[in-house]
Amino acid sequence: MARRSTARRGGAPGEGAPGDDAYDTFDPPAGAPRRGRRPRAGSGGRWWVWVGRAVLWAFILVVIVNGVWAPLRGGLGLAESSGQTEAPAEEPAFPETAAAAFATRFAETYLNTSGTEGQERADALAAFVPEGRATAFNIDGALTTEDVRVVATDVRDDHNAVVTLTADVNGEPMSLDVPVYAADDTSLVVSGPPALLAAPDRAELPEAASAETDAAAREELTPRLEGFFGAYAEDPDYLSSFIEPGARVSPLPQGTLEFAELDDVTVPAAAAGEGDVRQATATVVWRLAGGDADAPADLTQSYQITVVKDGENWYVRDIQGAPQSFGE
Repeated sequence: MARRSTARRGGAPGEGAPGDDAYDTFDPPAGAPRRGRRPRAGSGGRWWVWVGRAVLWAFILVVIVNGVWAPLRGGLGLAESSGQTEAPAEEPAFPETAAAAFATRFAETYLNTSGTEGQERADALAAFVPEGRATAFNIDGALTTEDVRVVATDVRDDHNAVVTLTADVNGEPMSLDVPVYAADDTSLVVSGPPALLAAPDRAELPEAASAETDAAAREELTPRLEGFFGAYAEDPDYLSSFIEPGARVSPLPQGTLEFAELDDVTVPAAAAGEGDVRQATATVVWRLAGGDADAPADLTQSYQITVVKDGENWYVRDIQGAPQSFGE
């Protein structure tokens, strides 16, 4: 006789009712199909967790790689760039010296109409201008030019430049710009009509900046400079007594000037770190040697003198013309 199941429908919990924990763990009879367990809550979304972790690790790896590689890459790039020295820009290969001399000779011919006329003048200009263009440079009227000098050469490229000259044209100072084309160092031509311009204006000299002076150093230095300038012009054998050891100061040509007086001496206060080295300014009155004693010819000139104190005496290290000595 078949065995009756002890499970009761509608039984109370704990008595094998469906849904009870005991029911979930009940082993079915032999041969009966085995019931699967109910999936636990949330187990269906576990793969999203793994996807999120994978994304997070990928992000961390990217940050680490960039943090380590970027500085290395920047350093390598800097090393590469520092190793590559930029080649300096090449200067145009224009023959400035030859062009300046060529423009000077042209200006002396072009700006002087006396002595050559008509075909003779055209033949003279033909040596400087393009073939067949000499008559375009003809000038009607009297024109004289003296003291033609080169001021500057404005190089535009390897073949073109404008040479600026100064000259006295009909007795007045003027400038002349001459365009020059250079095929090479020896083949030059005036490439267009020149241009007469005004000479540079006289500039207004600004007031000299006031500087603190050293009265005590001036008092010590004045007699030393008087002896120096006397030897500088008249007694070169005695000059070394006033020159700093190791310095080189060439004396003036003998028999040209005589020392008359030291008109003024300005000694700036010592700057920090300079010690006893100063750049003094001396105004000297020279007298032309061999002149009329009753009407001497005097020259007043200014010098910038680098002096150094060694012990009790001052010595001259260098002498040159003084910049902007007016108003000091």
